[in-house]
Amino acid sequence: MAANSSVVPLGPLDSERSGLLKRVVDGLEPSSLHWLSGFAAGVAHARSQGAGALAGELPLPAVPEATRQEPTARLAVVYGSQTGNGKRIADRLGRAAEAAGLAVRVYAARDYPLKDLARERFLTIVMSTHGDGDPPDDARSFHEYMLGKRAPRLENLAYSVLALGDSSYPKYCETGRQLDERLESLGARRLLPRVDCDLDYERPAGAWLEQLVEAARDGMGIQPPANVTRLRPPQAEPQYSRERPFTASVLENQRITGRTATKDVRHVEISLEKSGLRYEPGDALGVWHDNPPEVVDGVLSAAGLPGDQMVTGDGKVAPLRQWLTTAREITRLTRPFLIEHARRSADAGLAETLSPGHETRLRDLLKNMQVADVLRSWPAPWTAEALVQALRPIAPRLYSIASSQESVGDEVHVAVAVIDYESGGERRHGAASTHLASLTGDEATVRVFVEPNDRFRLPADPSRDVIMIGPGTGVAPYRGFLQQREVQAATGRNWLVFGARHFDSEFLYQADWQDAMRKGLLHRVDLAFSRDRSGRSYVQDRLREAGADLYAWLKGGASIYVCGDAERMAPDVHVALVDVAAAHGGLDREGAEAWLRALADERRYLRDVY
Repeated sequence: MAANSSVVPLGPLDSERSGLLKRVVDGLEPSSLHWLSGFAAGVAHARSQGAGALAGELPLPAVPEATRQEPTARLAVVYGSQTGNGKRIADRLGRAAEAAGLAVRVYAARDYPLKDLARERFLTIVMSTHGDGDPPDDARSFHEYMLGKRAPRLENLAYSVLALGDSSYPKYCETGRQLDERLESLGARRLLPRVDCDLDYERPAGAWLEQLVEAARDGMGIQPPANVTRLRPPQAEPQYSRERPFTASVLENQRITGRTATKDVRHVEISLEKSGLRYEPGDALGVWHDNPPEVVDGVLSAAGLPGDQMVTGDGKVAPLRQWLTTAREITRLTRPFLIEHARRSADAGLAETLSPGHETRLRDLLKNMQVADVLRSWPAPWTAEALVQALRPIAPRLYSIASSQESVGDEVHVAVAVIDYESGGERRHGAASTHLASLTGDEATVRVFVEPNDRFRLPADPSRDVIMIGPGTGVAPYRGFLQQREVQAATGRNWLVFGARHFDSEFLYQADWQDAMRKGLLHRVDLAFSRDRSGRSYVQDRLREAGADLYAWLKGGASIYVCGDAERMAPDVHVALVDVAAAHGGLDREGAEAWLRALADERRYLRDVY
């Protein structure tokens, strides 16, 4: 047999034996690798003593008691992730558990084999809550099963739940809470109490992870493993990431809406040269931002605090103005901050808003007010240190990538709607969007990272048709989709459904779509401009009007994508798709819903909504 020269030799082994060894150990659980290392040591000892060279001539090493457990004696890690945080934590947990000698499997919730649940003995769920109380798209089926009648009794199961959420929503960590309580009601026992994490999840999630690995190891009766040489080296961490963003040059910052448009939408092009960052169409660009100076001034004025006062926290000392500019959320309210402010203000009305039964009022407050508004509306005494401690650490914003790296090289493009409006006589500014809009000139830079989104990918088969639905800036990823399809010379058809208020001023990337039509790359475009006619029309109306063709494309194997607003647009589009399936597929409402769920399970109905 010729040596495989493409395999890098391991230690003293040649390329051929290294290749064989890699194939042997690929996919083995830690317990099997530990057994194999003992077997190899036995072979080496026997040969050094002149014993036989064949494995059959040697007594096999004893299998440790912990290894001779049923296949269910493993740690199953199931995650549901909308923006990537849940996956990141679950993968980290899997690596930590493996290093501790545990048999472990990590599953996306959509891929978890539900038939295994009744046999599990140790289960961990890392679950995000999307928006105001919804499960992530990739966890909907898992969530429905767990809360439904088919879920089995689980008296032999030990579990723990890490819930991820955003405390600027009333139903903070709702999905994780539901699963935690449901597992308890099914007879399972907690390895650890549930931990709820806000957007600044790193510290509480890290502490929970360490405790969980230890508790699971104790529960399985597994001793800490001896130091052994790893047969599979750990995956190298990328040079730049969420925690270590790349400082990138801004190449272009162009307004792409007209002067009369209700929104200032920017097309921003950013250089990734020398970063090593890679992305695929459908991924998001993470942006670390500074808060706008005028918003910082508003908080300082409303709190009656000097910006130059030094504040100690998070292991550093800095002026209050710097804390509010670079390290704390001040344009998004959180429930913990409101609870503390209500205590300090002693305002009965605010306290009532935070009490059970007033979720609608709380939702409106969280959506429409910022930190400065609360400080002005319900005056209360704050010290600089207490304010910094009560405010949530600043979190990066994610923007759908509007380019294909195979087309634009070491660049990344995004579309940004600048939040700037008046409410109650006060200007409202979006933190990240205002920051990005200000980045002009040759020296402009921005701190970025790539957030992969495996839930929003083009079909692997380029002959598949795709239907792309995206009003407003939700159309951005489809610019990257079409660039990618052109590079691939894809033969599948492409259909775009776009909506905005006005054709003249808000038809985003109009020139790109016209160019794609001329090239024969874009086969159909349906448009909905809601304010250009007396009767308002939206993308969901266009879907119903094109229902026969839409259903035919989907029956023929097309994939359908929805990107944009999660609160109203995405639910309205879903109802329209149900209507289309019912009207043109001869299905009742329940059957149409089931058909769409099947498309989602096949990863042909994909959503990136926010």
